[in-house]
Amino acid sequence: MKRFKKLILLALGIFTPLTLTTPKVNASSFGADIFCTMRDGGNDHESSWEAAYSYIKKQKGGLFKVSPKNAAAQITETVIREREKFSYCVEYLDNLHPNRKLIRALEKEEKRKEKEAQDRENKKIKLEKELEETNKEISEEFTDETFDRYSY
Repeated sequence: MKRFKKLILLALGIFTPLTLTTPKVNASSFGADIFCTMRDGGNDHESSWEAAYSYIKKQKGGLFKVSPKNAAAQITETVIREREKFSYCVEYLDNLHPNRKLIRALEKEEKRKEKEAQDRENKKIKLEKELEETNKEISEEFTDETFDRYSY
């Protein structure tokens, strides 16, 4: 009886990982097929990516969803692994992984522009306050009598 339990546990230990990873491999493979076929058919990157990503997310199921970065990596791996099948698709892979350095530089530039705009706004508020204070001092200094043009 113990031997039978060990045999069942061993069989489960071997076959369970195979059944859990097969849908993931099939999903990424078919996701790559969707992406590459649509791109080769003349569709733009966004529509092709959305279709492939939606399929990969749907096939993954479970509690945790596949991130866009992970799905892009799965498609890239499939295209590289099955190079003969997807030879026409290699040119489209750069759109899946945009230049991260360029994106960071653009984000940094955007933050710099926002900071400059905030600094200008703060400077404007400060100058307006100084102007109000100066006008207040001037109005206190001069009375209505000093502005009477007929008073000599």
